[in-house]
Amino acid sequence: MRRLILIGRSEAGKTTLTQALRGERIHYNKTQSIGYGEDFLIDTPGEYLQTATLGHALALYAYEADVVGLLMNAGEPYSLYPPNITCMVNREVIGIVTQCNEGNPDRAENWLRLAGCEKIFRVDSVTGEGVGALIDYLNEPGHPVYH
Repeated sequence: MRRLILIGRSEAGKTTLTQALRGERIHYNKTQSIGYGEDFLIDTPGEYLQTATLGHALALYAYEADVVGLLMNAGEPYSLYPPNITCMVNREVIGIVTQCNEGNPDRAENWLRLAGCEKIFRVDSVTGEGVGALIDYLNEPGHPVYH
């Protein structure tokens, strides 16, 4: 399975998605630091995206992954991702709309496309909707593995 790094603002659903992808019980757990597991996931604190001085570190941590996942909650009133930000790393970058049954998932998807994401997944970590499709995608053969 390809290694995935999850990037998004605080409360975008990174840790909840991490728990869903691992098949764990969903519970609130604030990520305080970069979370490397022995598995295929790297969880990042939202403050790294929200703080200019820490944001550059995300590009460096992305090199530890095979796929970069930019998360956006469907209820977001604005996007923190600048247009074409995906060119900052030489990894595949996918968009992940979280809490896809709430808010405005179409708008969130459009913002992720503007950021440069071509492949978009809509997930609801609590119900499990879309989580299996994301796992299947990470398991697809024929993609480069960097680690």
